[in-house]
Amino acid sequence: MKYRLAIFDLDGTILDTLEDLTDAVNFALKECGYPKRSIAEIRSFVGNGIRKLIERALPEGTAETEISRVHEIFAHYYKEHCNLKTHPYNGVPQMLQELRMAGVKTAVLSNKADFAVQPLVAQYFPNLFDLALGERAGIPRKPAPDAVLEILERLDTDKADAVYIGDSDVDIMTAQNAGISCISVDWGFRSRQQLLAAGAMKIASTPSELVEMLQ
Repeated sequence: MKYRLAIFDLDGTILDTLEDLTDAVNFALKECGYPKRSIAEIRSFVGNGIRKLIERALPEGTAETEISRVHEIFAHYYKEHCNLKTHPYNGVPQMLQELRMAGVKTAVLSNKADFAVQPLVAQYFPNLFDLALGERAGIPRKPAPDAVLEILERLDTDKADAVYIGDSDVDIMTAQNAGISCISVDWGFRSRQQLLAAGAMKIASTPSELVEMLQ
């Protein structure tokens, strides 16, 4: 394999979480008296963490205190309902198994809250990742490189031997900021055209194609 470590984004890259995210956002919006958002709108809002997702789902100019109130309701609901409709993308578990058998280390780095990342990875990808990190207090979220550098250190891997794999402009910027290679996937929350516009250099359309790019 070309790389010793493959770091994956979660939402839109290895897990299709869009329906559960949409349901949780709309539950919180309804509880607070705001109109619901469509699944297409939620798709366009994700990528920069839960707080930014809620901010984008609310009317422009909503007060910070109100954003916090909706965010708290969302977080409580999503923690209990984050895996009702969520599922891995076709071929992803098999792709991860193939990488593991080839001796490639694997990790997850997501802007999703760590309280959701840990159970989702454990449920859908048991024993397929060496490390999984979500958004944590005190650690800048992507596209800041901090968590990528933490993963490199904890898994004892040089930058030249690592690649970041994701489905959004945030993931492309994260790889650039960390100084590692990047491969984008277009089966998630952003189209190939959006990825190209964001500066994607390599784009995989299937997990098997991704494996070929990693070799």
